[in-house]
Amino acid sequence: MVLAAGLTVGVSRLTEEWRPPKPSGPPPCGPMVAALPLRAQLAQRLMVGVNPAQPDSARAVVAATGVGGVFIGGNPTAILRGDALAPMRAASHLPVSVAVDEEGGRVQRIDQLDGAMPSARVMARTMTPAQVRTLGAQRGRELKVRGVTVDMAPVLDVDSGPAGGAIGDRSFSADPNTVVSYAGAFAAGLRDAGVLPVFKHFPGHGRASGDSHAGLVGTPPLDALRTDDLVPYRELLGAGPAAVMVGHLNVPGLTDGLPASLSPAAYRLLRGELGFHGLVLTDDLGAMRAVTDRYDLPDAVLAALEAGADVALWTSSDDLGTVLDRLQAAVGSGQLPRPNVDAGVARVLAAKGLCSAEPLG
Repeated sequence: MVLAAGLTVGVSRLTEEWRPPKPSGPPPCGPMVAALPLRAQLAQRLMVGVNPAQPDSARAVVAATGVGGVFIGGNPTAILRGDALAPMRAASHLPVSVAVDEEGGRVQRIDQLDGAMPSARVMARTMTPAQVRTLGAQRGRELKVRGVTVDMAPVLDVDSGPAGGAIGDRSFSADPNTVVSYAGAFAAGLRDAGVLPVFKHFPGHGRASGDSHAGLVGTPPLDALRTDDLVPYRELLGAGPAAVMVGHLNVPGLTDGLPASLSPAAYRLLRGELGFHGLVLTDDLGAMRAVTDRYDLPDAVLAALEAGADVALWTSSDDLGTVLDRLQAAVGSGQLPRPNVDAGVARVLAAKGLCSAEPLG
């Protein structure tokens, strides 16, 4: 009896003293989002192009607008040499995402600085997935040293067309399972280096009728995409941190004549059927005729955010002030609801590692 009583007391004391461990990881995004003024929230949801030949272009646009991300395109490399992006980082209270297209082959940005990579199709033909992961990690480290945090790669499009086609050799394969193996390996390598991969061009540009730079193009119907083009997304979206780029593609049975980038149904497919809760951005809204033939830039950006994009991308900084004015007015009128703004900003900040956006999505 004495032993039993002593045991009871001991267990009681242990229960009083023990507390479950506090959850680790970043804090929730809500308070951080709420602390930002509305215009700053909206600016976080924009990624704009800067002049790669003029390093100060990035600092100037960030200092003036607080934009959440910059995109570096073209062949000049001055902005990626040394620590040329340091003034830009110093000009912002929040980390600025720095993105490039570094796929390999005909789409790469640091080949003049760090050597060329083969195209995706050549990688799949001549390398193992393990070798591609190693290559992705090496390229990711080279990008990270130069200040890049986001790579608009790998391409998940399934394509067997000519190498020089709109997608062509940018695709790993006409076989979706090969795309899964090789694109997944390249993405894993980028993650190993601390660079966020971007899967593109959702829901699948590989079998589209043309190049969306030249106009709105059509894909096979949605049911056909489900058995082929959507397979890499279904398999890879849960494999680790990544973002998704939505293309300017008209999908019969899904988008009703709209580019997917501006179609609420396309984002519902991605968020709902495929269960993706990460960062979603558009393809270029400012220089691709699939969009520009029908929308001016401020209206295109607003339509993309209304539809479900977290980040609207265009590859210049033209009209940035006008776009922000348009978005701010849309929030004031209720056209762009506050829950949409809050959820999008939360996912942007979460992708930067500042907080956790769950359970938003």
